[in-house]
Amino acid sequence: MRIFIFSKKNLFFSFLIICIITLILLSSLSLAGEFRSSSNTFSNNFIANINNLVKGKEKVAYLTFDDGPSLVTPKILDILNKENVKASFFVIGKSVEAHPEIVKRAYDEGHYIANHTYSHNNSILYRSSESFSNEIKKTDIAIGKAIGVDAYSSLIFRFPNGFMSPQYKAKKKEMAKLLSQMNYAYIDWNCLNNDSIKKYNSSQLLNNLKKSSKNKNTLVILMHDTKDVSNSSLALEDSIEYLKSEGYSFSNFYSVVNDLK
Repeated sequence: MRIFIFSKKNLFFSFLIICIITLILLSSLSLAGEFRSSSNTFSNNFIANINNLVKGKEKVAYLTFDDGPSLVTPKILDILNKENVKASFFVIGKSVEAHPEIVKRAYDEGHYIANHTYSHNNSILYRSSESFSNEIKKTDIAIGKAIGVDAYSSLIFRFPNGFMSPQYKAKKKEMAKLLSQMNYAYIDWNCLNNDSIKKYNSSQLLNNLKKSSKNKNTLVILMHDTKDVSNSSLALEDSIEYLKSEGYSFSNFYSVVNDLK
């Protein structure tokens, strides 16, 4: 049997080492707690700002385009560039993988790239919490690859058909809590031109927009950068000119994200 003899000097150094390790561990825990608190504060403030966006008193128009990218998107980007307007695109992950160069162009030109699920298929999206989160993560991964940004987080999500739609209402409420835990905010719209409702020509789309925007200040405008039903690109230039004539300036969701940095 070995007998260990500790001198006072050895005991002192052992005690000192234990104290240092303890201080390091406590410091790490404190920093981790600080980070979690900061992250939660960021998330809560961000979600509140997104939720209150349409309550703004200033005449600001947020153009948002759903369901792309598609072959219509470049025409929309051309018009936005000509009019010097920045928009937000709620992209579908599988479409991003099909047209990464279009997403890269939109991002490089200063437009916000937001998340609209990977498949746009409600039966997959609401199958489980895991399926819902995977749809978001896969989309952000696809966006990140397209634009060359590692670990991209879009931060802003739009439910297919919108949160306000009665379809899957209970599931949406459940998933809204999950979104908050993931540090995402969701947003609908308070103005639209009905381009996904039925076939409209360009003048009808513009008239729909005029009616929907009447007596409203901050607008979150729903359009689609596809031509599945109506083609909003045909009415986009006139729509922007009308909004400018009504005193609206234009912004995208970077303004909300950057305010919290």
